[in-house]
Amino acid sequence: MNTTTRRGRPRKGELRLSKDAILTAALAVVDEDGVAAVSMRTVAQRLEVDAKSLYHHVDGKEGLLDAIAGHLLGRIVVPEQTGQPDVDLRAIAQAFRRAARAHPQAASLVLTRQLPSAAALVPAEAVLSVLRRAGAAPDEAVHLLRALLAVVVGSLAREGGAGPAFGVEDDEGIARRRADLEQSGLPAVVEAAPDLARCDHEAEFEFAVDLAVAAVLQRLTPRR
Repeated sequence: MNTTTRRGRPRKGELRLSKDAILTAALAVVDEDGVAAVSMRTVAQRLEVDAKSLYHHVDGKEGLLDAIAGHLLGRIVVPEQTGQPDVDLRAIAQAFRRAARAHPQAASLVLTRQLPSAAALVPAEAVLSVLRRAGAAPDEAVHLLRALLAVVVGSLAREGGAGPAFGVEDDEGIARRRADLEQSGLPAVVEAAPDLARCDHEAEFEFAVDLAVAAVLQRLTPRR
């Protein structure tokens, strides 16, 4: 009888299980081990529950990944638009960066997942509205949105996943990296060694966004 009683009890943690708790655990997995490590099993282990119990709250792994992408986008505070396309697109990109820096390894999901709520679509609405006012047709605006997003997410993925040797900031580390590059024997690399040896992620992000926005506006200039 005792065995039957134990079998009917919830496992530790199941009484406090919720979609929010599952999402928090999944984000912790992403932060520690990357998106590829997310599964119903790894999330359940973190929550100390049976993996089957998660299905009462999320629609499997695919639904969980969609929820992570939606959570990330839902955190973005979209700035008020000024009517200046370059200013507005840069401001939205910076808002994305501020939201994504809490979970930079999750940023790639924004490129590949279905967005589960209207709140998650607000940043896309903001970018599309800027592009439409700048003269882009609806289909072109979608292409441009995806291209801009790829630049932003790529920069964030590099920032979040960069090892210490990539983004060194201390003088000793920079000098060591520069020496290694100068010994490569590759003329262009040797010439650029002082700059390759250091990486200011914020400056790199701004440069990439500026370049992408300039390309977009150059394409749309004849129609503005």
